Amino acid sequence: MSLAVTKEITIARRPVVSAPTKKKGPRVNKDIEAEQVLLIDQNGEKQGMMPLHAALDAASEAGLDLVEVAPSPTAPVCKILDYGKLRFQEQKKRSEAKKKQKSADLKEIKMRPNIDVHDYQVKARAMQRFFDQGDKVKVTIRFRGREMAHQDRGRALLERVREDFADTAKVEFEPKVEGRLMMMVLAPR
Repeated sequence: MSLAVTKEITIARRPVVSAPTKKKGPRVNKDIEAEQVLLIDQNGEKQGMMPLHAALDAASEAGLDLVEVAPSPTAPVCKILDYGKLRFQEQKKRSEAKKKQKSADLKEIKMRPNIDVHDYQVKARAMQRFFDQGDKVKVTIRFRGREMAHQDRGRALLERVREDFADTAKVEFEPKVEGRLMMMVLAPR
């Protein structure tokens, strides 16, 4: 009889150690590493240089947090305030700034070289509305069939658009022809 010998092989793995995550925002309470801090109390009055433990005691007596507002290797400036309230105010400011921020979209108005007067007026009102909203407008003229032989009509139409909106918009890209399309981009002033 023969005996089969089996060996188990185990592979040793190194434990996965995640890198310490750096906290965003100012250092608060126990995260402050300096031994001496320049303290400003909750009323905004400068208290002067003092040891970190004394500043932490003053903050806990006031029922607030000690927040490092100006980091410095020698003596950081720390203020006694409500950190949760500070974060809320900063978030509110970012939200307001985001609301006020407007990216200029590119709107397109399509026309034909033989556009009727009323149709042109409707397109012009739409362009004026886009300019009022702060958007750029790309005016595209499409030529079909034998209209390609009369590109001068398309250029005349784009010149008319330029003149009509001279006070509210400036030409960002001059008229150019690409295949059967002639286009020009206007931006609000």
